[in-house]
Amino acid sequence: MPNSPRIAVLIPCYDEEHAIAQVVRDFRAALPSAVIYVYDNNSTDRTGILAANAGAIVRAETRQGKGFVVRRMFSDVEADVYVLVDGDNTYDASAVPAMVSLLINGRLDMVVGRRVTDDAAAFWKGHRFGNRMFTRVVARLFGNRFEDILSGYRVFSRRFVKSFTVSSGGFEIETEITIHALTLNLPIHEMDTSYRRRPDGSHSKLSTYRDGLYILVAIVTLYREERPLAFFFILGSLFIVLALVLIYPVVLEFLRTGLVPRFPTAILSTGLVLSGLFSYAAGVILDTVTRGRWELKRLQYLSLHSPGIGG
Repeated sequence: MPNSPRIAVLIPCYDEEHAIAQVVRDFRAALPSAVIYVYDNNSTDRTGILAANAGAIVRAETRQGKGFVVRRMFSDVEADVYVLVDGDNTYDASAVPAMVSLLINGRLDMVVGRRVTDDAAAFWKGHRFGNRMFTRVVARLFGNRFEDILSGYRVFSRRFVKSFTVSSGGFEIETEITIHALTLNLPIHEMDTSYRRRPDGSHSKLSTYRDGLYILVAIVTLYREERPLAFFFILGSLFIVLALVLIYPVVLEFLRTGLVPRFPTAILSTGLVLSGLFSYAAGVILDTVTRGRWELKRLQYLSLHSPGIGG
């Protein structure tokens, strides 16, 4: 290939000494021309040393959390194609040449490795359920184009990486990446990839309930930011429905006796109706602002180009 794209493999990791050297070797074998970067997120073991000995460029991000690491990697590394993969040796490196080829030949901005496994131990039941639930929620709110929104194995174009502003700090980063692609309607694709259990001695850093809550909050927050008209219409409608439920017995009493004995309830209902109307107005205003922000993000995205991938 006369103008081969520069490929960077980005591996965020924390305490992965049992797996990191094998991950680096596998991706070096699968992509011999790629530069492999390992970003150590405050590991307390020999992760950084073993990664460097295996041939990776090792850098550090001191703010704890995968989102902070991804932000740093996307900011620091210059390439045409970016491969993002976890350092726990659960993803199949042999699939990456096909993923990169699909990205380049299909002129895509993201290819997601959809995890496929027959090993029950590879996916904890709680993680499997959470992934399905969050995937369905995102599909309902933003569009049904993914079956595995929490996969940590992705290939990106340069213009995706350099136009994506990371706001997440933790494991909700995959959700934010997915919603960014759906919001801007970018060309994306999923590809089945083998997923295996962690090596002995390696433990998942994902907390089923705590990080699941963070992901859910991230989805709601992004829905408010990216779909404010729908979000505030739902919120305003809830206020008005609650007001009608509360005022119903008061109205019946007034029609029967001509008296309004429950003034606090009447005042509360009035306040809820006003809150609902204000929510409708806020949704309309913020929707206009959001559309302007979409246009700016789209222009930033279109202003970038990945040499070696085509115009």
